[in-house]
Amino acid sequence: MYMAEASMDQAEGMRRISQPKPVRVIAVASGKGGVGKTNVSVNLGLALSGQGKQVMLLDADLGLGNVDVLLGVHPVHNLSHVISGERTLEEVIVEGPAGLQIVPAASGIKRMAELSPEEHVGLVRAFSELNNNLDVLIIDTAAGISDSVITLTRAAQEVLVVVCDEPASITDAYALIKVLNQEHGINKFHVMVNMVQSVQQGHDLFAKMLKVTDKFLDVTLDFTGTVPYDDYVGKSSPGQGAAADADPGSRSDLAFKKLAQAVDKWPMPITATGDLAFFVERLVQSEADQWLVENVS
Repeated sequence: MYMAEASMDQAEGMRRISQPKPVRVIAVASGKGGVGKTNVSVNLGLALSGQGKQVMLLDADLGLGNVDVLLGVHPVHNLSHVISGERTLEEVIVEGPAGLQIVPAASGIKRMAELSPEEHVGLVRAFSELNNNLDVLIIDTAAGISDSVITLTRAAQEVLVVVCDEPASITDAYALIKVLNQEHGINKFHVMVNMVQSVQQGHDLFAKMLKVTDKFLDVTLDFTGTVPYDDYVGKSSPGQGAAADADPGSRSDLAFKKLAQAVDKWPMPITATGDLAFFVERLVQSEADQWLVENVS
């Protein structure tokens, strides 16, 4: 009996190794800069961490990343050292508040914003070698519709589009959704309205976007919620990016916690088969598809 139970335990252990815990991969994007996208990425990550999730935040605004500045952390190494082969990806990760794991970008290094497709693939492939027991990977992409934004959003399971109530923000967010839908086949987007004066303002803005996308695009928009405008949003001094620290219990703090609860309830995609291998496979395929489009007539 003892041997049978031991064999069953061993079999169960092997199944757990071969079927690692799925990781939810979320790309946070925006049509333009200045809408608070990075603040959303940071505070969503902190709120999920505060709810007991193991969260990693990839600062993928290659060349102009500022996640480390917002959180007041001081990484010694960053993604440029991974690209050069000086450090492994695991060696550049730093721990932020609430146990949030941060992969810092190389702020101000132009070379990082001009990675070749092969380097993009090699960089993210390194994630498959991590031993972190993650629940969520949040990718803070660059603003706009650059190749890196397209690549990373295509590889992610979920795309969270951040908008604010400005004409340019709405127009550019629609352009981003249109490109990802018509050229890359993404048909579901989560929309979060940032820096609102009231919850109703957020609902009204989402209704405007939904009216246009329903008319011209074959996409599904999911209204994820709103975050009110707070003074902390505009601060750029170190350590001022966390709503929970800047003003605990504030409307923004509560809004990000509500956002984290909503994200946690998203159904896990059936294609999320385990750890970060799925993300890497999709990224490699995305790069391969992009190469074919650019080089094969």
